[in-house]
Amino acid sequence: MGLIDFTLFVNELATQSGQAILPFFRTAIATEDKSRGGAFDPVTEADRASEATMRHLIKRSFPTHGIVGEEFGAENADADYVWVLDPIDGTRAFIAGLPTWGTLIGLTYKRQPVFGMMHQPFTGERFFGDGGSATYRGPGGERKLMARRCASLKDAVISTTSPRLFAGDELRAYDRVESVARLARYGCDCYAYCMLAAGHIDLVVESGLKPYDIAALVPIIEGAGGVVTTWEGGSAADGGRIVAAGDRRVHAAAVELLSR
Repeated sequence: MGLIDFTLFVNELATQSGQAILPFFRTAIATEDKSRGGAFDPVTEADRASEATMRHLIKRSFPTHGIVGEEFGAENADADYVWVLDPIDGTRAFIAGLPTWGTLIGLTYKRQPVFGMMHQPFTGERFFGDGGSATYRGPGGERKLMARRCASLKDAVISTTSPRLFAGDELRAYDRVESVARLARYGCDCYAYCMLAAGHIDLVVESGLKPYDIAALVPIIEGAGGVVTTWEGGSAADGGRIVAAGDRRVHAAAVELLSR
């Protein structure tokens, strides 16, 4: 399949999944808790409708590809090409009526992320990249994404979904980083990583991520010139404890504080 066909297909995935989601946004939507007694882990009919739509399109167009999704699990996950889907990353924001959620569409080849898109259908924004370059497309047009240079952690804007998602040693490690940074913002989920790629945020630190939370974002961040790894400096593809930065100097400083 040619590049233009791939581009058209991914954009169709985004369009169709967005059309499945938007009728539910800012409505009296029913929410279920998947946590089974743990921390609140919501899911809605919008999540399921979006992922079901994307799975149908992928299976029709690429029957030999695998799929890993948050709501319906894994199919053919040992295939060379695997789509990694999070229909609504930021469901808490979604049910609160806040537009800081997005649909994550990732493609891995032999377990390594090679393409990713974050689609925010309510604002009409798409962030996408292949590790070599990254692009923004929205109401104001299209432009290349470029993470900004930031020489020092003390000059950095840091984001995490919520400090309450850390505990014990992880919370203390995160606090060491935030205490040095210039400004901290919470609650942006996947949108924070895209703002990092766009040059507005310098550092994102999180823990407990699943592959579908991060796989689509890796090629966007790297394509914009940023760096994203585990806290230990390894591959971020499988999730876990993640640190992303627009500048390698900030990344190195954060990793050093997180590892103490």
